[in-house]
Amino acid sequence: MGTYPWISLLFAFGFLFNQLDASAGDADPLYRCDTRNCVEQCERTGIIGDQTIQHCQYSRNDMPSNSSWYMQEPLYLQWKQLNCRSDCRYYCMVQRENEREKHGLNPHKYHGKWPFKRVSVFQEPVSAIFSALNLLTHFIGWLTFFILVNYKLPLRPQSRRTYYEYTGLWHIYGFLSMNAWFWSAIFHTQDIDLTEKLDYSSAVAVLGYSLILCLLRVFNVKDEASRVMFAAPILAFVTTHILYLNFYEMDYGWNMKVCLVMGISQLLIWAVWGGVTRHPSRFRLWTAVFGCALAVLLEVYDFPPFHGFVDAHALWHATTIPLTYLWWSFVKNDAKFRTSTLVKKAK
Repeated sequence: MGTYPWISLLFAFGFLFNQLDASAGDADPLYRCDTRNCVEQCERTGIIGDQTIQHCQYSRNDMPSNSSWYMQEPLYLQWKQLNCRSDCRYYCMVQRENEREKHGLNPHKYHGKWPFKRVSVFQEPVSAIFSALNLLTHFIGWLTFFILVNYKLPLRPQSRRTYYEYTGLWHIYGFLSMNAWFWSAIFHTQDIDLTEKLDYSSAVAVLGYSLILCLLRVFNVKDEASRVMFAAPILAFVTTHILYLNFYEMDYGWNMKVCLVMGISQLLIWAVWGGVTRHPSRFRLWTAVFGCALAVLLEVYDFPPFHGFVDAHALWHATTIPLTYLWWSFVKNDAKFRTSTLVKKAK
């Protein structure tokens, strides 16, 4: 009987995957046709309606020959062109949404994102701020973990290495997480093709690695050869998926499904493992898992930004801040528990 709720949950998420529509606006034929012409004209003239795009108001002949290295071709021109294309795509999207609003239609996503209101250079100011706070929380969590295992817990007498067998793996997790949130903050600040790919790729990488780390810890895999056997299939899939997104097609719906499957899988594994092993910090683990499961619903039941600023994705970024603190707290408790157990065995 105890397995039925988990099976029902999986069926429910499977149903939700079929309902995901990450970028309905991209499929709008009027958007695809009108916006192509709108973007081309905007890039050529630097004007859309009564809006002047400063990044597009630039001529190669305007650049002084004795300017600094960062003002020279191709760096400066490429940067201007990228920002020009991004700004034109944004204002053409806003123009299309204004037309839809006049006809009483609901907002649509374009290029995987809702139409937001900009604040200065920040295209999604709320999400950018929460991403930066997540980065800070991960840094504090990793730093306190590093201090704990290297300076507060006993080390092995001969090698002076930590007793905790997963120290190196959690260090890698910390760096990948900080990298992901760094690019998330950059992407929500400036949405161009490069920052989008770096953000999506970093998020997939940390999700794939955290699934590997979950399996290694749950099954208590210590041998290096066995760890490679566990990690190889997931690494191959994650690498292929990242290459697919970057060099074939940025499929937002497919990427959402992949991330949800990897995320939900490890949440279920952690939850079951905490109960089976009766880990001393299982209640903290369950709280983090339950909180993450609720946060995932914000990604599934997405809604347009409130007043053009706060959407479900921004709220998801907000909920992960306390969950990140709680998660690193569990990791540190796990390190204390394993170290204490191994020290007792050594005596």
